[in-house]
Amino acid sequence: MNDQKLLMDLVGWVGAATLLIAYLLVSKGKVSAKTIFYQNLNIFGSLCLVINTYYYGTISLVFLNTMWALIGLYSLKTLIKKN
Repeated sequence: MNDQKLLMDLVGWVGAATLLIAYLLVSKGKVSAKTIFYQNLNIFGSLCLVINTYYYGTISLVFLNTMWALIGLYSLKTLIKKN
């Protein structure tokens, strides 16, 4: 396995874990979806997955995760404006 592939796999796993942690925290009521922390988890996780899926050429997942990040950025902007 080459170093670049290993790095892309690591980025993908970090992104997947981040999104799952965010979902778990909201589902358990530990964090509100209307917090900067939650939105940052979504943005970071989805951007990691954009990098990973682009590397592997899975364009439908690049699109999905790009939209996920954009929704997170929009929500973050809205939250910042309120505060």
